[in-house]
Amino acid sequence: MVHELIARRRRTPSQGGLGPSARRRNLARAFAAVPERADAIADRHVLLVDDVLTTGATAEACSRALLGAGAAAVDVLTLARVVRPSA
Repeated sequence: MVHELIARRRRTPSQGGLGPSARRRNLARAFAAVPERADAIADRHVLLVDDVLTTGATAEACSRALLGAGAAAVDVLTLARVVRPSA
């Protein structure tokens, strides 16, 4: 098992209070694969662990970074899911 395959490239404002599309824009290109871990990513099936899934923007941004670095597939495991009451 290899840890820390991706890293935050830039600081981003808090996601709190942002809707789904604003969250995706906020995190665009915020994560990148760690170059020293390229061999652990290329053609591999990666399991991404996220503590809380709200809109999925963070998981999506991290998955894009891993897939862009050559991962064959990315699965996401979350420990909690935020469910907002419907109006």
